[in-house]
Amino acid sequence: MAPMAASVPVPMAGTTPVTTPVTVPADSSVWDRISTWVSKNKAIVYTIAGVAVVVTGAGAVYYIRNSSESKDASPKLSKKERRKRKQAEREAEAEAAKSAGQEPETKAAAPQPQPQPASVAELATDELAEIDEDVVQSLDEVTRRQYAVKLKELGNKAYGAKDFPKAIALYSKAILCRPDPVYYSNRAACHNANGDWEKVVEDTTAAINLDPEYVKALNRRANAYDHLGKYSEALLDFTASCIIDGFRDEKSAQAVERLLKKFAETKAKKILETKQARLPSPTFVSNYLQSFRVKSRPAGLEKSADIPEDTGKGQLLLGLNNLENQTNPNYEDAATAFEKAVELGDLGEHEAFAYNMRGTFLCLKGKHEEALADLAKSIELDPSMTQSYIKRASMNLELGAPDKAEQDFLKAVEQNSEDPDIYYHRAQLHFIKGEFPEAAKDYQKSIDLDPAFIFSHIQLGVTQYKMGSIASSTATFRRCIKNFEKTPDVYNYYGELLLDQGKYQEAIERFDTAIELEKQTKPMCMNVLPLINKSLALFQWKQDFSEAEKLCEKALIIDPECDIAVATMAQLLLQQGKVTEALKYFERAAELARTEGELINALSYAEATRTQVQVQEKYPELASKLSGMAGPAGMSR
Repeated sequence: MAPMAASVPVPMAGTTPVTTPVTVPADSSVWDRISTWVSKNKAIVYTIAGVAVVVTGAGAVYYIRNSSESKDASPKLSKKERRKRKQAEREAEAEAAKSAGQEPETKAAAPQPQPQPASVAELATDELAEIDEDVVQSLDEVTRRQYAVKLKELGNKAYGAKDFPKAIALYSKAILCRPDPVYYSNRAACHNANGDWEKVVEDTTAAINLDPEYVKALNRRANAYDHLGKYSEALLDFTASCIIDGFRDEKSAQAVERLLKKFAETKAKKILETKQARLPSPTFVSNYLQSFRVKSRPAGLEKSADIPEDTGKGQLLLGLNNLENQTNPNYEDAATAFEKAVELGDLGEHEAFAYNMRGTFLCLKGKHEEALADLAKSIELDPSMTQSYIKRASMNLELGAPDKAEQDFLKAVEQNSEDPDIYYHRAQLHFIKGEFPEAAKDYQKSIDLDPAFIFSHIQLGVTQYKMGSIASSTATFRRCIKNFEKTPDVYNYYGELLLDQGKYQEAIERFDTAIELEKQTKPMCMNVLPLINKSLALFQWKQDFSEAEKLCEKALIIDPECDIAVATMAQLLLQQGKVTEALKYFERAAELARTEGELINALSYAEATRTQVQVQEKYPELASKLSGMAGPAGMSR
């Protein structure tokens, strides 16, 4: 997912700008496309995020269940009986409106009983209160039902008056007479008002056991689970509730998203307490490092230098050699060497550079506080080293502090106004903030100072596209192809713009060119982004899941820790209804997450998918209902 936002080589093409706090992937154009895809299919990813979404060639179609469908199995009533029932319901609802939103229900789940005999209708509350198990055993079935209805009505009145102990007692008597899911749910409403969440769970569970599709009881139990901190259980109940209700209850849908976030935040904090810092995938590290222009090594650290490895300078040299291995750079060994270099010390004029490099890899590992300290030390030792300001600015942007990032860029300009890297990375800041004209100016300034750096040209083309000037963007990319014809990134990112315009065949041709050039120029450390982009293009164009999966699998063979490839595979599987398989990849994405924000995002997707698996296992009839609403697991078609 993302190191330093302002250092992203190529931002997202044709998508919504990110707002702060920001975490933007080094290969953000791909990840943003995946995120956009997810946002358009939230009902698939979150299972029930409001309405079921079916993706068609015309876009997202919202499925709304036919309101004429009814779950009420009650027999048909005459007009007179219907009028009486509606009047009774209106009166009961008026009483319930006095409560805090957890009103008891006034409709019995079973068909309406016959008119009560005078002996039942005229019973006083005190007499009804004397009912116990022995009394109930002496009554026939019809009388028990009549007693239960009367007790429930009195319970509703007590509830409306906020006399919850009395209401609980009356509902309990009604349950003795007839264990009805409505009575359990109404008693649960009383416990809810008292904040007795364990009892709410107990009574709603009893109601759900009697009626597995009882929406109000599911929602009440979910609310109780939420208060008890049992977020997975709450999420499952709200999910089932939404599916039963045909995705019509916006509050339940919102509750799902809220619970996903709460669950993910809680779990992320626990994971981060023990999570071991590690570098992201080679693709990620490579894309970050190449966002800086290649500079000559500091004097005395040339490849041919003969420096003992048991010294600080020797480790610094070893780190650079590992980093600059053209056939197979070893980023882990480079990070270790830079760490040892600072620890050993005796670096002389290279001390500021050593802190800069160690800080860089600490940031890539997500150890932001330590990285900021190292970059601050580097600046203290050598204020003229503008790269330290740029990297610190990038980190501040990632951490949601754009003002601090801007200050660092200003300080860098004060040190060296002719450093093209400053303007390139400051343009990234403008781009992420949606300030596209300012971004274009800085990209152009970077090009004017050094026209040989390909990413300034690519970024300018993408920014022009975001500004709505497709002709200028196309012209920029055509110049790039002419001047940098052997650079795979040009074809990859131009392909993204074509894909965004729906020019699938042309886009795939560019991705194929990028793939071939990657094989030729970097066979041992191939950038897998063109493979992932081609996978997405085939999915969007032809819904060719088989070939799209093969391309993702190939990317993961080359770079097993590429989070973008993992996320893409998860989405492809989910789109096909392969929920269990998708879950494995979402969980893998959580393992690869580098920052707290990335981890929360990955855990949210994983938990949403896990909930869908649980729904299918626990409520097989609901799984089939969901499938009937939105096609096979919401598959695009």
